Amino acid sequence: MGFLKITIDLEPNIFQIGPFLVTWHGVFAVLGIIAAARLGLWLLSKDGVDTSHGYDGVAWMVVLGLIGARLLYVWENFQLFSGQLLRIFALTEGGISQWGGLFGAIVGAYVWARRVAISYWKIIDAGGAGAMIGLAVGRIGDVINGEHHGTPTNLPWGVEYVNPDTLGQPGQVVHPEVAYEMILTLVLLALILPFHQRLKARLPDGVVGLTYLGLYAAGRFFLSFFRTDPSVIFGLRQAQLASLLMVVVAVVAIPLLLRRSRAGGGAQAEALADRA
Repeated sequence: MGFLKITIDLEPNIFQIGPFLVTWHGVFAVLGIIAAARLGLWLLSKDGVDTSHGYDGVAWMVVLGLIGARLLYVWENFQLFSGQLLRIFALTEGGISQWGGLFGAIVGAYVWARRVAISYWKIIDAGGAGAMIGLAVGRIGDVINGEHHGTPTNLPWGVEYVNPDTLGQPGQVVHPEVAYEMILTLVLLALILPFHQRLKARLPDGVVGLTYLGLYAAGRFFLSFFRTDPSVIFGLRQAQLASLLMVVVAVVAIPLLLRRSRAGGGAQAEALADRA
């Protein structure tokens, strides 16, 4: 190639014991979950929620998140498992869907909120920020592994994977799309997290978290054009359809939460006036 590029020659696998393979993808996925849990629980405690049993909630979100991540990946790539259904449980071989994990974690948050009788929307607020840091850390492993293929580019920050064990595209210079996603999550954190508490004081529960997730989803929709994932419908990839779903949820739910808050505030003011 006659243009500038970034060469990545990193071994994606750390070690293997029998059939159990430890990869950088797996290590940074775990570190991402830990980072998301720590930030999310810290913000939840700042919101007045008792987090003494917070890791019970984290367990629900992680377990349902992993199930969701694997199920969506299997659904999208079912041809890989046809005739070998037991491979669905071979998680060490890789293959999870980020959006499946996020949606599964959202369901896990709801289960936990119902079990311990705390505000589901407070969890969403804390979890929105937690998801951003978790995704940013997790994407480091994706950059090393090269498993999410980008489209060709001649831009100076195009990457070429050359390690013989890479899951990347040897011989091609491509967009580092997962690095773009990592930058997106860090930018959203830098823009919103410093004002998280002030926004929480002025907005109803749920709005801040949905803002994180909605803006990330909008950005992810456009960044997915830099990936070679197969289209599912109307020329859109599975990640783009999931992103659109998240955007729709945020666009619909945020006005409803604001309207409900205003209605509740008005009813409370009328009750105080009646007492006076």
